[in-house]
Amino acid sequence: MSTEAGPEFSIIITCHFEEKTIDEFFARLKAAWDATGRSYEIALVNDGSTDGTWDKLTALFAAHDEITAALDLFKNAGQQAAMAAAVPELTGRNFLVMDSDLQLAPEDLPILLAEFDKGYDVVSGYREHRKDSLFRIVPSKLANMIMRKASDSRFRDFGCTYKLYRGSLVRAFDFGPHRIWNNVDMIALANRLKEVPVSHRARPHGKSGWTFRKLWRYNMDNVVKISQRPFQFVAVGCVALAALFVLRILGGFVMPFSVLAEVTNGLILNALALVLLVLMALLSMVGEFTIRCFSMLRAQPCYAIREALRRTPKSV
Repeated sequence: MSTEAGPEFSIIITCHFEEKTIDEFFARLKAAWDATGRSYEIALVNDGSTDGTWDKLTALFAAHDEITAALDLFKNAGQQAAMAAAVPELTGRNFLVMDSDLQLAPEDLPILLAEFDKGYDVVSGYREHRKDSLFRIVPSKLANMIMRKASDSRFRDFGCTYKLYRGSLVRAFDFGPHRIWNNVDMIALANRLKEVPVSHRARPHGKSGWTFRKLWRYNMDNVVKISQRPFQFVAVGCVALAALFVLRILGGFVMPFSVLAEVTNGLILNALALVLLVLMALLSMVGEFTIRCFSMLRAQPCYAIREALRRTPKSV
């Protein structure tokens, strides 16, 4: 839990095959934070990397007192799970989350802090000139559209992992192995929100852990969250079509003409195909919701920590 004696900021850095980037990233991050003069602590999480990432993190932990926790997950659990693993280890009054792949610049930190100091609860960077391939940008735009609906916000770049959060907002969700980090949930709960442009560069080493499959699975969570509205829209549409059908029947008794006077086999086939597709989509949403309820009842942890290095944070 956060205390008044804790540092002002807790920083969560997740790593997935970042052996070649983590040293440069950490040096730049530390320089950027030290320049602000604000107190901070850092948690480093190795998200199941099987290269030399964990060895690098243990070396950094030994060399820097600012790192209060270094965690090694048994296997790749995903960035959201890795961030959730770090939350119970930290005591800061506010949170920063950031990727360590060098696509985002720690030197942009003052831009976010300047807005955060104005009283916003969430300040997020957005990649104004994104340096990713079209195969990543197009699915990301679709995902952002879904997440805007799920969070009832105007955020344009949910996937930019460069965000400052009010600590009390983060801790309200009690993140841990049975509830992983979710940007959409926190943004939906706050109304003091701000986005600022940040620089973005091509990934210098390796490739992103966000595959199309992982992005699809993550967005199914958000589709389920907004499922109440689609079901309402379908119900209203069905009632409206039923009313039109009744009017068509009644109109045939009083009007010399009728709508769709001749119902062909082709029209029936198209109507059946449309109804079948809509029905399958709705059943899929119900099935997804049922499976997720079953998974929650099983209470199976989303991640497990293989090794943890901890130290008491420096007093402020």
